Amino acid sequence: MVPSYITLYKQGKLEEIKNKLLDGLKKCNLCPHNCGVNRHQGILGFCKTGRLAKVNSFFLHFGEERELVGERGSGTIFFSYCNLKCVYCQNYTLSHLGEGEEVNDDQLAEMMIILQTQGAENINFVTPTHVLAQIVEALPKAIQKGLKLPLVYNCGGYEKVETLKLIKGIFDIYMPDIKYGNNNLGRKFSSVDDYWDVVKEAVKEIYSQVGDLRVEKGIAQRGLLIRHLVLPSQRENSLRVLEFIKNEISPYTYVNIMNQYYPCYHAYEFDELSRRVTDNEFKEVINYAEKIGLYRGFSSFL
Repeated sequence: MVPSYITLYKQGKLEEIKNKLLDGLKKCNLCPHNCGVNRHQGILGFCKTGRLAKVNSFFLHFGEERELVGERGSGTIFFSYCNLKCVYCQNYTLSHLGEGEEVNDDQLAEMMIILQTQGAENINFVTPTHVLAQIVEALPKAIQKGLKLPLVYNCGGYEKVETLKLIKGIFDIYMPDIKYGNNNLGRKFSSVDDYWDVVKEAVKEIYSQVGDLRVEKGIAQRGLLIRHLVLPSQRENSLRVLEFIKNEISPYTYVNIMNQYYPCYHAYEFDELSRRVTDNEFKEVINYAEKIGLYRGFSSFL
């Protein structure tokens, strides 16, 4: 399967999208924060990122979902900073503190090619929302150097529908992490007032573009893969997220229900987040997913 971004490139449409995204940085409106700052001039908004993307690391990752990893690993690029501020973030040195180095489009394109040369199954952009313009800016140069792997948009789900529509056809696999099933938790734990409202519409738009996850010879080629991290004392939150996926997206959605939460960063400031998830809490969420008819993905992580 030829990635659709290559078709967009040949049609000249990728260049048009790139220019619109870069223009959007002048009064930044690319994510739901709508900060309105001129990032070309180095003015910083919520994401603390200016004109250039900042990369913490890039490598072949073997700890992602098996459909992304395959036998050769997922070519993962970890960006610094984020458009969420989760108090329990396990990657807080990247996402909150911004550890990493600024890179230009040539350097970012070269990272993609290095990962492809190393045998990566895909290029996996981790926390890409706030540097979407920079990623798309680098893509034509990567394509000119021979990039041909599927692209993974690995995000926290806080996406702007208008931006998703603009980039239609660029990313083959979307992997949003649906964190919360209500706005209150998003406000309390991630510093956004409208997380649930936003993520529902974003995931609906993503699904309308790429559909259910398609896997060939054990490797994801195109489609939607949803993650959900079970939090301690938040049973109803998880159940509501699963109901949304089943009823408003698709019962065939590939869902990774994750059990690797541990108190980190500022989590100990919240009593309900100051412990790990119990086995019973996690099993209850898994059982509910099975009960309502979801079945793709999560059972392989037990």
